[in-house]
Amino acid sequence: MSERLNSRKNNELRKIKITKDYTKHALGSVLIEFEDTKVIVTASVEEGKPKWMDKTDTRGWITAEYSLLPSATHTRCQRERTKISGRTQEIQRLIGRSLRSCVDLEKLGDRTITIDADVIQADGGTRCASICGGFIAMNIAFNKLIKQGLLKTNPIIEPIAAVSVGIIDGEIKLDLDYSEDSHAQVDSNVVMTKSGKIIEFQTTAEGAPFDKEQLDEIYNLANTAIKNIINLY
Repeated sequence: MSERLNSRKNNELRKIKITKDYTKHALGSVLIEFEDTKVIVTASVEEGKPKWMDKTDTRGWITAEYSLLPSATHTRCQRERTKISGRTQEIQRLIGRSLRSCVDLEKLGDRTITIDADVIQADGGTRCASICGGFIAMNIAFNKLIKQGLLKTNPIIEPIAAVSVGIIDGEIKLDLDYSEDSHAQVDSNVVMTKSGKIIEFQTTAEGAPFDKEQLDEIYNLANTAIKNIINLY
């Protein structure tokens, strides 16, 4: 078994730190840290739904924006001012899909929740950290809306979380940092509910194919880790 940073076991999460109400103005906010990956996530609430939604639609809506700050990586990346990269679009859609899946949008009413995930330091797993932070910020916002008398009940059906898993040199490893993710033969990002229902199971062979037993092990490892992450909320 190969040595991991900080002598982590293959089934061990990085140290996770959650700082709620991290910013002043957003209704819900959190700084979420998976060791050296740090993301500020906020939830903003607007009355009314997106213009593309049918006026007869009684659901609210949840959407997301994701940004990697220029100094978040080893070499400075350009701000995406006018054109959003394919990677950014993919991650934004993943965050939005994941959060909508765990909310009763009918109970949200005529509102739009916008989740903003800004990566201030990246060391692998930024999309997973953004989803976890997005859920926390959204839940904070919902509870404040209830206190303000604008929501009757919290529309969250069930908590969710996300985690990465990879296969490196034949070993299945949980919660990859950048040094591991950059040379993984199989890369997986898993989003699940607390009860183990799958929301997203993105698993790709970057090199040789993998078998069903390895797929099952990835699922089981992610399932246990996601429950542990949710318990930190």
